[in-house]
Amino acid sequence: MKLNKVRWGFIGCGEVTEKKSGPAFSMVPGSEVVAVMSRDAEKAASYARRNNIPRWYTDPQLLIGDEDVNAIYIATPPSSHATFAIMAMKAGKPVYIEKPMAASYEDCARINRISQETGVPCFVAYYRRYLPYFQKVRSLVNEGRIGNIINIQIRFAQPPRNLDYNNSNLPWRVQSDIAGGGYFYDLAPHQLDLLQEMFGCILEAEGYKNNLGKLYDAEDTVSACFKFESGIPGSGSWCFVAHESAKEDRIEIIGDKGMICFSVYTYEPIALHTESGREEFLPQNPAYVQLPLIQNVIEHLQGKAICTCDGISATPTNWVMDRILNKL
Repeated sequence: MKLNKVRWGFIGCGEVTEKKSGPAFSMVPGSEVVAVMSRDAEKAASYARRNNIPRWYTDPQLLIGDEDVNAIYIATPPSSHATFAIMAMKAGKPVYIEKPMAASYEDCARINRISQETGVPCFVAYYRRYLPYFQKVRSLVNEGRIGNIINIQIRFAQPPRNLDYNNSNLPWRVQSDIAGGGYFYDLAPHQLDLLQEMFGCILEAEGYKNNLGKLYDAEDTVSACFKFESGIPGSGSWCFVAHESAKEDRIEIIGDKGMICFSVYTYEPIALHTESGREEFLPQNPAYVQLPLIQNVIEHLQGKAICTCDGISATPTNWVMDRILNKL
């Protein structure tokens, strides 16, 4: 499949499209946004007007059926990702799906099956793989700066958000039937995807979950252990009801000659610890953080490049999360 001009239709126009991705689609040569959809007509109309998008819809089928749209960006909560992706691919239109790829490993497998059957590509927005900050982490590992990798640890803790206390209007991210789980299913994907992209697939994973804050029904505390295909063991802990003083966003890659510490969301300086002491690095990321990946996706569709951030490479992250949450 080759598209000389990629004409995008957005299903969903929430915060992520405003701050991270939306403008990037029009910054790449040969790409433009021609339609947007939200079930909220006022929201769709406002988004289209503010971003100079010609058409807006409240029905996803109408957007997918728009003959001027030849690629679909799915920016809705995870529970609808599989439905919209399958609709689009069956209509012959490539898809770019927000992370996580879907609300379950099973839904990821369904998406991949349809992509294979139709020959229509599917990409997933694990854009951190492409950012200079994380590419620096990868280069430090590949250069052997900390020797052979022997262990990996994830530690993440944050206090409840204000909306978490509103029982009558909880965020969709803590509603398991919409998100796939709680904040773990929303935030852990980027961490787990990055590590698997660097060190290969995680083939074994076990976890323990609990709801200790009682603010919502989904898990708010998770601990896990896992093993990569290379045999490297790892562990992780996530807490979404921590005290402010316990806030943490940290991954440690431990080698037999040192350690690399970095964050995934706060972009603290990357710290390299070796026998020579401590070095810090802070590469700058682009203003629209999804731009490098979106450019690669568009150039793939134009036949100019190959994008490997596809449904096949994204699916293992859902498998790991489902194993950790005892969904598999």
